[in-house]
Amino acid sequence: MITLASDFPSPYPAAMRGVICSRSDARIEDIAHDFPRQDVRAAAFWLREVLPYFPPATHCAVVDPGVGTDRSALVVEAGDHAIVAPDNGVAIPVARELAGGDAEAESSGDDFDVWEIEYEDSETASTTFHGRDVFAPAAADVHDEGGPAALDRCSRTDDWVDLTFPEPDMVAKGARGEVLVVDGFGNVITNVPGDPIADCEGIRVDDELIPVRDAYAARDPGDRLVTVGSHGNVELAVNRGRGDEAFGLSAGDSVLLEW
Repeated sequence: MITLASDFPSPYPAAMRGVICSRSDARIEDIAHDFPRQDVRAAAFWLREVLPYFPPATHCAVVDPGVGTDRSALVVEAGDHAIVAPDNGVAIPVARELAGGDAEAESSGDDFDVWEIEYEDSETASTTFHGRDVFAPAAADVHDEGGPAALDRCSRTDDWVDLTFPEPDMVAKGARGEVLVVDGFGNVITNVPGDPIADCEGIRVDDELIPVRDAYAARDPGDRLVTVGSHGNVELAVNRGRGDEAFGLSAGDSVLLEW
């Protein structure tokens, strides 16, 4: 199986699928092609949340603001998975998750292997669409050959871009956190873990008391709430509305939570 994920609008993903189909009989599954445009951290977050639910596969993940520059192309092997991606950190959080470790222990890459991909044909590869000309063919070859070790154009490297998510500043009765991403429903996903608010009826969000609920529908339509999302982090949301608009928050903003 080969999965595809990108920030490409239609019809660009179709070209990637076409390249893979011309080189491999692998089953292709789309993860998403509507990641926030050029937002490497958001893509890294969602890959970490989604790819561990897949059986062993080769994953082609392309969110690539540096396309056409001298940034490298990588294959990251973690557990029984291989992630083909640009060297901008997008593959690293999910590699850590698949390898079963943590950021501190794996900062050296000891629990997963990183390979640099030599472009198959650097003279004809587009400088604006490496998803089609570099990553899709590499994903097909990695899948069909059983891994990057079998490919002459892959070599191990210890020189790669790391990406970690910021940690909240936890205090006795609260946290100064950061918005990691906003999902398609407008739910504001913070980096604050959900465990501390498990028994709270409400928490103060930037000095305003907001009810804590287990489900969005536990509040009336249009009402704000705090909940713990499926990822285990604190979310700021609105039942049948957009939390980002109601709380005035977007990715990268800081937020003070007090309980």
